[in-house]
Amino acid sequence: MKRTVLIGLLTVFGGLSLSGASEVGQPQPPAPARAVVHAGRFLDVKTGRWVLDQNISIENGRIVRIEAGPAKAVAGSTLIDLPNASVLPGLIDAHVHLTLRPGSFGYEILGISEARQTLTGAASAQRTLLAGFTTVRNLGAWGFTDVALRDAINEGEIPGPRMLVSGMPLSITGGHFDNTLLPWEYHASFASVADGLDAVQHKVREDIKYGADVIKFMASGGVLTKGDDPQAAQYTLDEMKMIVSEAHRLGRKVAVHAHGMQAILWATQAGADSIEHGSYIDDSVIAAMKQHGTYLVPTLFTGDFLLENMQALHLADFLVAKAKEVLPTAKKNAARAMQNGVKVALGTDAGVFPHGLNSREFNSMVQAGLTRLAAIQAGTVNAAELLGWSDRVGTIEPGKWADLIAVDGDPLEDVRRLETVKFVMKGGKVYKNDYVSAGAASSTFER
Repeated sequence: MKRTVLIGLLTVFGGLSLSGASEVGQPQPPAPARAVVHAGRFLDVKTGRWVLDQNISIENGRIVRIEAGPAKAVAGSTLIDLPNASVLPGLIDAHVHLTLRPGSFGYEILGISEARQTLTGAASAQRTLLAGFTTVRNLGAWGFTDVALRDAINEGEIPGPRMLVSGMPLSITGGHFDNTLLPWEYHASFASVADGLDAVQHKVREDIKYGADVIKFMASGGVLTKGDDPQAAQYTLDEMKMIVSEAHRLGRKVAVHAHGMQAILWATQAGADSIEHGSYIDDSVIAAMKQHGTYLVPTLFTGDFLLENMQALHLADFLVAKAKEVLPTAKKNAARAMQNGVKVALGTDAGVFPHGLNSREFNSMVQAGLTRLAAIQAGTVNAAELLGWSDRVGTIEPGKWADLIAVDGDPLEDVRRLETVKFVMKGGKVYKNDYVSAGAASSTFER
């Protein structure tokens, strides 16, 4: 893809209409206390069954009941009528980097301050929400910028998805999240570097102290860093066990960046909750992950994007060489793992590609061998389970947060329908409704 095409993509997605969302930086008004969404049909993502002509009643941001029948609002509630739309639960992306943007790799990252990354995150959060992703897991940010972003969203200061955040991922000295770009005389390393059992235990506690909801560590080298080998395990098995046991003891799940087979296996044996990427997964690791119930978050679309846009992104030669070696293998191996019954949650690595394109991961998963329903489940009910939020998100049921999206057509017939989301509700508040201009009713019923 030519550089001009990439710039066009960035322009389009940088200029998304707010579609009812308040401007970034302005306090967000509360959702209406009571609302009813009339869905022409909504998808029961657990069974794959469409449920027709339903009134979804919402109070204080949660679904309280679902009743069949024509559009009907209770007294004092707002009625949102979507008679011809396909309604689904809000989508979940289990691997994003909201404070990063395409091209922020290699030496360029040295010139981007943490304050600037936070502002990037505010814009990225809005684009992600308007694309239909009402919940995300942010796996890696400099200086706890993702904690600041999460807190601003939770306090209603800016629009964005619900966020679980990792803060700064743990890395060995010279590993995937260490500064290997500057020469020795600068003595430069990132603050999350930890070597040895005592050091990694301390770093887990420090991440939690400063606001991490989930712990992430780098078990292998990566693609977009200098001097490390994606196939080489970085932390030892004992260090991984310490990280996982300490995180679990303190009530945090663990996500593990792992490309190499040995790193994936050790992280699985250590009890990690998810393997991110899993590029060199093999049959022995597949068996271990199935035995332990470990989730795979394959991030397939980001590989396609990188391979198509290397020139436009101005990637350094050492990054290009690793990408060409790792990413085609990753796609093939992830497909085998998914087809052989490893649990899968949707995660995109957004930030490597423009935020707002997250739904392209669904089609990448289908191309890798998942059914369309299984891909949708990966981005809803499965991802909710991985995050530990099955009681809050992932399905349309009483008691869950009122996080709903709507699209035209049937995504069970063409999963790419999810790439054009026309309605977004989070916590009972409408952030986007393209159906209003198309004649769908929205009104308030009074006594």
